[in-house]
Amino acid sequence: MTRYRNSILRAAPGALAGLLAAFTALAVAELAAGAVRPAAGPVTVVGGAVIDRTPAPVKDFAIRTFGENDKFVLQLGIFVLLALFAVLLGTLALGRRRAGAAGVLSFGIVGAAAALSRPDSAGLGDVLPSLAGAVAGAGVLYVLVGYATAADSPSAAVDSVGSAQSEAPEGSEGSGGGWNRRGFLGVAALTATAATGAGVLGRFLSRQRGQSAVASRNALTLPAPASPAPAVPAGSRLTVAGISAFTTPNRDFYRVDTALVVPKVNAATWTLRIHGKGVARPRTYTLDQLLARPLVERDITLACVSNEVGGPYVGNARWLGVPLAGLLAECGVRPPSRGGKADQLVARSVDGMTLGSPVEAVLDGRDAMLAVGMNGEPLPFDHGFPVRMLVPGLYGYVSACKWIEDIELTTFDAYDPYWVKRDWARRAPVKTQSRIDTPRPFARPAAGTVMVAGVAWAQHRGIDRVEVRVDDGPWQDADLAARHTVDTWRQWSFRWKAAPGGHTVTVRATDGTGAVQTEQRTRTAPDGASGRHSVFVTVL
Repeated sequence: MTRYRNSILRAAPGALAGLLAAFTALAVAELAAGAVRPAAGPVTVVGGAVIDRTPAPVKDFAIRTFGENDKFVLQLGIFVLLALFAVLLGTLALGRRRAGAAGVLSFGIVGAAAALSRPDSAGLGDVLPSLAGAVAGAGVLYVLVGYATAADSPSAAVDSVGSAQSEAPEGSEGSGGGWNRRGFLGVAALTATAATGAGVLGRFLSRQRGQSAVASRNALTLPAPASPAPAVPAGSRLTVAGISAFTTPNRDFYRVDTALVVPKVNAATWTLRIHGKGVARPRTYTLDQLLARPLVERDITLACVSNEVGGPYVGNARWLGVPLAGLLAECGVRPPSRGGKADQLVARSVDGMTLGSPVEAVLDGRDAMLAVGMNGEPLPFDHGFPVRMLVPGLYGYVSACKWIEDIELTTFDAYDPYWVKRDWARRAPVKTQSRIDTPRPFARPAAGTVMVAGVAWAQHRGIDRVEVRVDDGPWQDADLAARHTVDTWRQWSFRWKAAPGGHTVTVRATDGTGAVQTEQRTRTAPDGASGRHSVFVTVL
């Protein structure tokens, strides 16, 4: 036991040196990223590379388990792994100082490689944060270990950071019994202070780089729509406690994407390029040019393909935007049914994300648009400012490109977008779904009349009927809120005369084509979850 305790005490200075080296590396990298490009920080580029290489079932599990906190969990995991490796390298460096420093440098190389591999890489400048951080971290580790392996005397402290004097034969460093505790702690405190200052300054620079984008959003006044949204019928908004609001507030609207750092795009410099196969007249548009066109306003429900049955990743908002069909027609694009050469529209985001939509669906008369406004204000940064694409009736991963900057017309045979390369379906119309919002699972309502309520959606087809079943009883019609449009979800309610005991309540919807929501349960991959939502409650 004493030997084990002594081993820990001997390793402690090395572990602390490793942690301080890692902290310094991250702080210096943060500073360099603030000067170069915030998205080039090592945690961001490595995290992005991890996301890109994570199998679809694992991503599905992360979203299902952690929800919109999945990115935070990923970054936390990266920090924990870095801390563990830092402790190991610091302990190694007690006996092999050069090897420990080389290990820190190797992490810089990994970060630099990840930076160059990103689809939004700006070139060699993106490797600077990772390399600068690694060099700083390696230097800190080398110096601190020198103090940790030196005898507690002024001359030894000087020797520990000298050149030839500090080097014991490889494999024998630190074989002495003492260490310069005073010198080590002094340099460690100085290092922690300097690294903290570098990190704070880096964060400040990163925020400043995004201020022009924030200012451009604050200064943006959205024009009035040439085609306002139809008035929402009075009966479309139910007042049942616990039911989802007909219009989802921006702050509550779901966010599912791969961006570890939300892009901050300056509206004044943003452009959109339309080009590719069958584009007779390629064009580039500025935001001012789009805003000068006749805008349409529509209520549209969006759904994420990662939404489990009964899940939260669906929301309804009032969108303002430019009809996409008009822009494409202006560029000479025709649908395949009219002799067009392209059957896939590939939208590219400023962060390199690619989404592929069927050209036929975009041009079939539905309200596909390039949205600039959401619920009466410019798009929030989280939801794609300054411009995002929407195609009602398709899952977001094949239609709802945020921070869009490029539209290329091509074919499904010629190009696989981001998610298709990861085994998701090329074509993904939204499936007919319904959800019970109240009562919540495992609720304990009192016996008597219990209000069961929720929402149902089948964008571009609409919802014609919702039914509820208690346990193995018959299906009974729920009361439907008034229909607004086929592109919005529909609220429903059902007065249940609940008897005491445990009960399972299930819901199903029928869409505008007469198709009944299937009971066959499938996971989200490759084209969206299916099945019927149910909740178990105990009636008291």
